[in-house]
Amino acid sequence: MARRARNPVPALVIVAVIPALVLAAVWRFAAARGDDPAPAVASAPASSATSAPGGGAGALTTPLLSLRRAPATLARDGSIAALQSALRPVLGHLNDSSCLALDVDGKPVVAEHEALALRPASNVKVVTAAVALDVLGADHRFTTAVRGIVGAGGVVQGNLWFVGGGDPVLADSWWHGPTAAYPQTGSTSLDGFADSIVAAGVTAVSGSVVGDASRFDSEYYAPSWSDSVKFVEGGPISALLVNDSREAIDRSSNDPVVGAATVLTELLRARGVQVAGAPSAGTAPDVPVVASVESQPLPAILAEMLTTSDNNTAELLLKEIGLKASGAGTREAGIAAVGQRLTAWGVPLDGVTLVDGSGLSDDDRLTCAALLGVLVHGSPDDAVGAGLPIADRDGGTLAGIFADTPAAGVLRAKTGTLGADGIPGQVGVKTLSGYLPLAGGGAVEFALLLNGTGIADQREYRPIWNDLVAAMETYPAGPSAVDLAPK
Repeated sequence: MARRARNPVPALVIVAVIPALVLAAVWRFAAARGDDPAPAVASAPASSATSAPGGGAGALTTPLLSLRRAPATLARDGSIAALQSALRPVLGHLNDSSCLALDVDGKPVVAEHEALALRPASNVKVVTAAVALDVLGADHRFTTAVRGIVGAGGVVQGNLWFVGGGDPVLADSWWHGPTAAYPQTGSTSLDGFADSIVAAGVTAVSGSVVGDASRFDSEYYAPSWSDSVKFVEGGPISALLVNDSREAIDRSSNDPVVGAATVLTELLRARGVQVAGAPSAGTAPDVPVVASVESQPLPAILAEMLTTSDNNTAELLLKEIGLKASGAGTREAGIAAVGQRLTAWGVPLDGVTLVDGSGLSDDDRLTCAALLGVLVHGSPDDAVGAGLPIADRDGGTLAGIFADTPAAGVLRAKTGTLGADGIPGQVGVKTLSGYLPLAGGGAVEFALLLNGTGIADQREYRPIWNDLVAAMETYPAGPSAVDLAPK
């Protein structure tokens, strides 16, 4: 691992400690003086805002020019100064190829190496999710259909066309996702879809079940993905994807479209529907819809992607973004649309290079400044923030993490991991970015990108994560807005 440079951060000490001491002194002075009558030149008539309704004994006596007239600002600034001081150990951990950017309700607190272009791993999914929510809308659903001509006795004349709508979680009942520790959630039931085809009156298919994935292009894997991640971590990416291209628990398909047609053929036959031909792939003609099935609304899809770090979902969302934004269901069109939205939001893009939607590529680059800009644009309460893994909650990538701390059940953050893979000059990645919602409202927004040889080893990154969360938990500190309010 690269040698960690110790950073005493002298400027941060001055900025953090001195204002905190000054504010504390001001608070004590204001507390002692808060009940003193105002000087004659600053007095307001009894009917002004300094008096209680009706005047008299209920009148506020704090001078108009007192620092108590901005209690929320005083409380926030005092707490931010204390937070800056608490973050010094975290900054001391950072090497020259890692960064941290942290705000409180959009107000900058710390920005260390924030413009460095670093490997972000799965933190790219935060960007993909935010743009998907903006471009597609929270009401968006993916629709999968079968088309054909149903004749007498429920016999489909010719082929039954299985038309993909880009649904990333279309699955058989036995499929729970590629990672056992983080099972797929919010699946669109292919079993239920098969039931609906039978309910529509289909009894037989004289031709074949033919898969149609023409909604998107036929690029199954991003060109820059290493062989070690293909299929194992992500792909194939297809507008018609069932069980992440698994035909059975012990059988995968080299062609996701034929594989999807195979699974549906088997489900129909199991329900007594006779299918004459072998499954295949093609492009559906303009024939009637026999039955269709919709996914859950987009927020559920985003939650599945972020919580379980589903790479296929991220890549399918990227192509859907491209299709909605420019009419092209391609990775390139999606990347272009992402860049346009980030620019419109005012996110700094110097050093940012995105080539996929999941972060699997070694060519992806993000800065802490850009990632923080995306988080500040959103909130912990929107579909992205609410979909992030939650500290110490089962079913997500933060399961068991930050247990027995105040952050448990509160912190919402996206993790990210990539190894060096034995590649000369390559570095590992461990990232953590998201929100710490505050009890009184608002949130701490943070982006931490750690790059370095061996950093993906938890003995390396966990002390940094732990120090970061411990520091954030100290906010707010010092006098509250109530303490500093006019008396």
